[in-house]
Amino acid sequence: MALTRRRQWKLWKKFYRSVSKRMKKQTKKQTMINGIAVSPGIAIGKVFCWDSEDYTILRHDISSQQIPLEIVRFEEALIKTRSEILDIQKKIAEKMGVEHAEIFDAHLLVLEDRMMIEEVINKIKKEQVNVEFAFMEILKRYAEIFSKMDDEYLRERLVDIQDVGKRIIRNLLGKQKEGFLELKEPVIIIAANLSPSDTALMQKDNVIAFATDMGGRTSHTAILARSLNIPAVVGLKTITAQVKNGDRVILEGNQGMMIVHPSSATVRKYQREKQKFLDFEKGLSRLKSLPAVTKDNHAVTVAANIEFPEELPSVIAHGAQGIGLYRTEYMYLNRSDLPDEDEHFQAYRKVAEAMKKFPVIIRTMDLGGDKFVSHLDIPSEINPLMGSRAIRFCLARPDIFKTQLRGILRASVYGNLKIMYPMIPGLDELRQANQILHEVKIDLRKKSIPFNEQIDVGIMIEVPSAALIADLLAKEVAFFSIGTNDLIQYSLAVDRINEKIAYLYDPAHPAVLRLIKSVIDIGHTRGIWVGMCGEMASEPLFALLLLGLGLDEFSASAVAIPEIKKIVRSVSFAEAREVANTVMGMSTAGEIHSYTREKLKEFLFREER
Repeated sequence: MALTRRRQWKLWKKFYRSVSKRMKKQTKKQTMINGIAVSPGIAIGKVFCWDSEDYTILRHDISSQQIPLEIVRFEEALIKTRSEILDIQKKIAEKMGVEHAEIFDAHLLVLEDRMMIEEVINKIKKEQVNVEFAFMEILKRYAEIFSKMDDEYLRERLVDIQDVGKRIIRNLLGKQKEGFLELKEPVIIIAANLSPSDTALMQKDNVIAFATDMGGRTSHTAILARSLNIPAVVGLKTITAQVKNGDRVILEGNQGMMIVHPSSATVRKYQREKQKFLDFEKGLSRLKSLPAVTKDNHAVTVAANIEFPEELPSVIAHGAQGIGLYRTEYMYLNRSDLPDEDEHFQAYRKVAEAMKKFPVIIRTMDLGGDKFVSHLDIPSEINPLMGSRAIRFCLARPDIFKTQLRGILRASVYGNLKIMYPMIPGLDELRQANQILHEVKIDLRKKSIPFNEQIDVGIMIEVPSAALIADLLAKEVAFFSIGTNDLIQYSLAVDRINEKIAYLYDPAHPAVLRLIKSVIDIGHTRGIWVGMCGEMASEPLFALLLLGLGLDEFSASAVAIPEIKKIVRSVSFAEAREVANTVMGMSTAGEIHSYTREKLKEFLFREER
C-alpha cells in the first residue's frame, strides 16, 4: 500500500530526528586518549589535520634509451633535495641555534649515501623501471630494516629516512608541499607522523601544539618540539581517525594525553591547569642557576644526560651541574669507519672544557645488542640485548676499547672527567676492564702524554646481579650510577619497547625500588656516592622518592633539570625520607603512584596556598 505524502514526511522527520540526536550526542561525547608525553605544556584549541603526503608510485617500464634520462632525473632530485635541506638548516640555525640545525646533518648523510644511490641506479638499469618506483622500493627496504631495530633511538631514525625520501619523491614528481605558513589561526596540528623538517619549520604563532599517531621520546621531532617549547604528545595510535578539522581538543603535554570534544567544565578545568603550569614555568626559570638544596640544607647534584657535544648549550642553559652520562656509542654509528683516538680526544675535550669545573662522566661505548657498526662483521644473535654488548663487547675487542680509553685519558687534563663502564655484571668484568685501563695508562706514561692519574672510575648498576653484589663492587669503584632503563626491564622480565607488554614496565614496582634502595644504602655504607642516569631520574613523579632514598645525583634530560631542582628545593630532606619510608612499606606500584603524586602536589603548591 502506497504511503501518503504526509505519512512519508512524518517517517523522514522521525528518521532525521533520530540521526540528528545521535550525531549531536556523538559530537558532545568527551573522549580521552593516552599517548607519550614528549614536550610539556597544555594547549586548548581547534584541530588542523596535517596531510601525511603518501604518494602512490606506479611502476613504469622504460626502454634502454630512457635509462640515462631517468638517472639524470634522479641526480637532479638529489641536488634539489640537498639544497632544500641546507636551506632548512640555515633557517633553524638562525631561529634555534647551530646545535639544533645539526640534526639535519643526518639527513644529508642519508641523501649522500653512495650505497643507496648505487642501488637505485642499478635497479633502474637492471629492471628498466622509472626512477620513482626504483627509489621507493629501495626506500621501503631501508625503512623495514630500521623499523625492526630494538633500540628506540635507532628505530626513531626511520622518520629521518622517510623525511628525506619524501622530499626526493616530491622533487621527482615536481610537486610542491604547503607549509605551516598557510595557517590563518592558531591550531593544534594532528598527524600520523611529523618529520623533523615539518616540526622545525613550525610557526609558533600558528601552531600551539601537535599530536601524532606514531613517534617516541627519542625522535628528532620530539627533541625539536621541546626546543621550540611547543606542547606535544606522540604515540596516540588512532588520533588521526578520531578527529577532523575544526574539532576542539585539549592537549596535555605533561601527562601525555588528548581530550577530544571536551565539555565546558573540562575546558575551564584545563584553562586553570594551563595558567598554573605557566606560572610554574616562570618560577622554574629563576632556578637554573641555583643549587639543588633542600630546605634543611641537604645538597644533591642535578646533572644532564647527553649523546653529542652539540647538546652542551641546552645543558648549560638549563642549569646542569655536570654531565652524569655521556653516551659515546653514537660516535660509532652511521659511518663506514671507526673513530680514531684523536676524534675521541677532541670530542671529550670539547665537553670537558665547556663544563669547566663540573664533573663529566663518560660512559664507555655501549655497542652491541642492536647497535653494531656494520663493517665489524659481527654475527647476529638470537637475543642481542643480553648477548655480546657493552662491556662484554669492549673486553672482546680491546683494540677498539683502548682507542677510546686513550682519548678519554688524554682529554682528562682539560676538565673533571670520570670513566664509567656499562653493563658490569660482576667483579671479573670490572677487573678485566680496569686491567686494560691500566695498560693504557702505562703506555701514555711511556710516551710522556699527560692525563689525570687520579681519574675516577665508576660503573653502571643496570643488571640485577650487580645490584645484588653491590657490596663487593663498591670496594673497587669510586661511584655507582643506576641505569634504571635496563635494570627495570631485566628485573621485571619486560621488554620495554614491546608495545604488547610495555604497560608492565614500571619504575614504581616494589621490587625495583628495593633494588634501588639497596644499592644506595650499600654505596653509602662503603663510602661512595650513588647517582642515577636512567629515565626514572628525569621523572618529576619519582624525584621526591629518590631524594628520600638518599640518591646523591640525578642525571636527567636537560629540560627536566629545572623541575627536579624545584622539587628538591621545595621540601626538607626529612620530609622526603618520610615519603620514602612510607613508599617502601607499600605493596603495589598503583599505590605508590597515587601516593607520590599526591605528596608531590602537596609540597610543590603549599607555599602558593
